[in-house]
Amino acid sequence: MSDTITKIENLDDKLEAQDDILKELNLDKSEEKLESSQLMKNKKSSQILIALSIFAIMAGIGTGFGVHKLTANGQPVSTGPANSDLQQVAGEVVQAGDIFGIKDEDTFTDSAEGYLVIADIDDEGSHKLLRPGGDSQTVYLTSSSTDLDKFEGMEIKIKGETFKGQKAGWLMDVGQVEVLVVKGEEPSEF
Repeated sequence: MSDTITKIENLDDKLEAQDDILKELNLDKSEEKLESSQLMKNKKSSQILIALSIFAIMAGIGTGFGVHKLTANGQPVSTGPANSDLQQVAGEVVQAGDIFGIKDEDTFTDSAEGYLVIADIDDEGSHKLLRPGGDSQTVYLTSSSTDLDKFEGMEIKIKGETFKGQKAGWLMDVGQVEVLVVKGEEPSEF
């Protein structure tokens, strides 16, 4: 009987050894699976990165091609109402009769003449066009097409579009400026 007990103990030891070997094999397999899974994720990440890079390059090429097609003989296409041969901004030398801004006069519904000054900080608009008749005839101005600072102290004719002002009786977005008198005189009512 002791012989049988010894055999059983030996079998138990062998089973435990086999269990240990199986556990090690299972751990090795799960580590291999984990490594394999990580490799697959890395491959997928690399593939996504490559696809996004190719997309970005193609988008850049497409944008460049589109810009090329939108230019005529290397010159930008006008985004305004019409191609303009007028200067948008006055240079250093401004003379009576010079016209600046947008060429298409049909765009503008309103016009006014007067003496240009820079508006006060509390005024609506960046500039004021002083006109005979006093404060009630003053036109408050903004401009999206030319720099009005160049015309300060001049008598000018403006064309543009009138907007409802919050404080000003007359608020205009200036689209075109014609210089009438370079060294103008402020109306006597002011």
